[in-house]
Amino acid sequence: MIALSLAEIAAVVGGQTHDIPDPSAQVTGPVVRDSREVAPGSLFVAFVGERVDGHDFAAAVVEAGAAAVLASRPVGVPAIVVDDVQAALGALARHVVRKLGATLVALTGSAGKTSTKDLIAQVLQRKAPTVFTPGSLNNEIGLPLTALSATEETRFLVLEMGARGIGHIRYLTDLTPPKIGLVLNVGTAHIGEFGGREQIAQAKGELVESLPPAGDGGAAILNVDDPLVRAMASRTKAKVVLFGESGEADVRAENVRLTDSGQPSFRLHTPSGCSDVTMRLYGEHHVSNALAAAAVAHELGMSVTEIATALSEAGSLSRWRMEVTERPDGVTIVNDAYNANPESMRAALRALAAMGGASRAKGGRTWAVLGKMAELGDEALAEHDAVGRLAVRLNVSKLVAVGGREAAWLQLGAYNEGSWGEESVHVSDAQAAVDLLRSELRPGDVVLVKASRSVGLESVAQALLATGAEGEVSAR
Repeated sequence: MIALSLAEIAAVVGGQTHDIPDPSAQVTGPVVRDSREVAPGSLFVAFVGERVDGHDFAAAVVEAGAAAVLASRPVGVPAIVVDDVQAALGALARHVVRKLGATLVALTGSAGKTSTKDLIAQVLQRKAPTVFTPGSLNNEIGLPLTALSATEETRFLVLEMGARGIGHIRYLTDLTPPKIGLVLNVGTAHIGEFGGREQIAQAKGELVESLPPAGDGGAAILNVDDPLVRAMASRTKAKVVLFGESGEADVRAENVRLTDSGQPSFRLHTPSGCSDVTMRLYGEHHVSNALAAAAVAHELGMSVTEIATALSEAGSLSRWRMEVTERPDGVTIVNDAYNANPESMRAALRALAAMGGASRAKGGRTWAVLGKMAELGDEALAEHDAVGRLAVRLNVSKLVAVGGREAAWLQLGAYNEGSWGEESVHVSDAQAAVDLLRSELRPGDVVLVKASRSVGLESVAQALLATGAEGEVSAR
């Protein structure tokens, strides 16, 4: 964080200093909520969780070098005490962002947020120092912590914004007002909580409503191929920049194809010229993500050649998102188990099918190890059934549905679509899936592992990778 005195922080957050011998002492280290991340000069934020109370670690973090604790009660060590720790953290982030003067880029969408955020960050880093959301820390706690990690050298701040209801993104944009806002898509993720896609669009569109007018540099980057996103142009005073496959798009891709290994290649068109891109990431869905990143970078003054080179060299920065690893025995594991919704599940299956072309030439097969997609409400049965059917239509060799009722719907959809017999199987848990795969996999096979985060299917991928490298290892 930029250096601030404890007295200044207390004034910004409306807190009282306790047990602080020198209020002019500065916080020069990171602002953290995990005691294991404390460094000299840190500000430790003491949240009270369901199982852990951060206040219990106050003495330990100060001993480890923290300058003070942001707390809701006195803790016997240097502390700034406030009524609401979360609100105070947000106020501090708002203050720091205003002092920074960096260009803030915010993005949201139902699917692809984290992958696109990672692409934007890798492209913009070519131009100037960039700070961006780590992983998917995109809520009212993770977002201000990310903003507070910026320094005086930071020129671009790239923030992913998630929402579980109307008003969530409005709250986040109030903490960290963006200059450029990107909306990727409106899908069915969390539809059970929102009640419908129109409500999701209403929530996501709060981002473009927060942008400054075009005359002040505001820019709304919108997916022209998604009608609900395209319609958000009427909700902003910012400049509208469209990306997608439509001829109406300002930034678009032509001659899209997948390499034999499933990596997208295309010709990138921007208002200032064209250039070829071949990505290191897997799956055609990354073309849209790349176009979104290109639109942001072009708006910030990068040339099409610089953008294309950066996109071609960008990798995956966040774990368990289309992580492709080939075992020594020739089996390829695709760990995409961080999360899942209908849109991302379909994209991953299409990527698996594309990768399967090369595997079949070697006598290999494609395996889809899938589990529950959470928070779909009344749409859950239809969406799981549809994913099972898609696996058949894409000619996936084997479907392993893992878990309870939702997994049964996946397996039934596949069976009804293709009258599958042994090609589709329903197993009870991750360990059963590992046991099955260990006995069945052969060189050349490609295995996709994907489900909502709560299912924990990353354990299947990890166990299979450990098996290939070291022998038998059980999934937790």
